[in-house]
Amino acid sequence: MVADDAAMASVLNRLRRAQGQLSGVIAMIEQGRECKDVVTQLAAVSKALDRAGFKIVATGMRQCLTGEAPEGTSPMTEAELEKLFLALA
Repeated sequence: MVADDAAMASVLNRLRRAQGQLSGVIAMIEQGRECKDVVTQLAAVSKALDRAGFKIVATGMRQCLTGEAPEGTSPMTEAELEKLFLALA
């Protein structure tokens, strides 16, 4: 799915943030940090990834509702969007 530049910039920012957080979690484990701290940071990574996924699905929904599918593609069906959404749930 190709989406508008603003939406994808937001998704990329979230993914880069999650990438940095994940590197931090790996370092914490290597340093032998407390389980509570590691799990807290791991939850933050998971939430950032979820938000990026939901943003992508929301963009697809908006394209379907407005009929603004990128040139050369067709809008996603309701079933396709539901499948994507449920994959994140």
